[in-house]
Amino acid sequence: MERGLAASTVEAYRRDLRRYASVLADRGKTGLGEITPADVAGYLASLREGDAGHAALAVTSAARAVIAVRGLHAFAVAQGLAGTDPAREVPPPSPPRRLPRAIAVEDVERLLDAAGPGSDDLSAEPRLLRDRALLEFLYGTGARISEATGLDIDELQLDADPVVRLIGKGGKHRVVPVGRYAARALEAYLVRARPGLAQRAASRRAPGRGATPGVFLNARGGRLTRQGAWGVLHAAAARAGLPEVSPHTLRHSFATHMLDGGADIRVVQELLGHASVTTTQVYTLITVDRLREVYATSHPRALA
Repeated sequence: MERGLAASTVEAYRRDLRRYASVLADRGKTGLGEITPADVAGYLASLREGDAGHAALAVTSAARAVIAVRGLHAFAVAQGLAGTDPAREVPPPSPPRRLPRAIAVEDVERLLDAAGPGSDDLSAEPRLLRDRALLEFLYGTGARISEATGLDIDELQLDADPVVRLIGKGGKHRVVPVGRYAARALEAYLVRARPGLAQRAASRRAPGRGATPGVFLNARGGRLTRQGAWGVLHAAAARAGLPEVSPHTLRHSFATHMLDGGADIRVVQELLGHASVTTTQVYTLITVDRLREVYATSHPRALA
């Protein structure tokens, strides 16, 4: 509650700490005061190597587990439950730096066209209007998939200056403009498709229960899940012939295309909801590579 962590993160930490306690118990360590830095380092090594009951963890998963352990010991010291912090000397492993994968503007347009018809098509099926609106929204705002599926009607404003209020990591709120294409797709979906989807849920709803406030609904009229949204994207990518496209691909593409278009990195940081500009700076590496590519193919004396 204090850190505003997502429920999935809390559950992951819970699993990590249960495994940590089990490993320590096997070594005869049952009290916080008995644990040494060597025990914590040994636990990290066991995560990376795996054992009879567990597969070896990737660097990112092992790092998360160590962060949970460090949090436990820091809390124990702060609360007077232990005199020393044995995990303080064991930093989490650093994952290799991977550049976010963005796709070209032309590929984004192919993906969006494959998701469903444009807002001018009055014969479009409700599901296809929803799919097009969802992907237009993800690319047009740079929203995380969880922010899109968690979006409620009253957080969306589609008047002369469309904006959306997104609730990101740690419960932090930010207001993001909604582009013209995304706004049109959302209006078409909200007027011509969502009411019918919501009606399906109403027919099965128990007396006294209110309607689902979510913007994006599934075929049964309930809120679209993360898995459902991923399925929408996967199907559209397959029809467009674009392999390995994930919900975060659209977020990466949003940031990269904004920077390519001359946006200030601080503005992109705010739009993405990054706590630190350092997180956003990884996208500048992509644009520099793009600049080099254009230079090499365009300048008459760029190549020997």
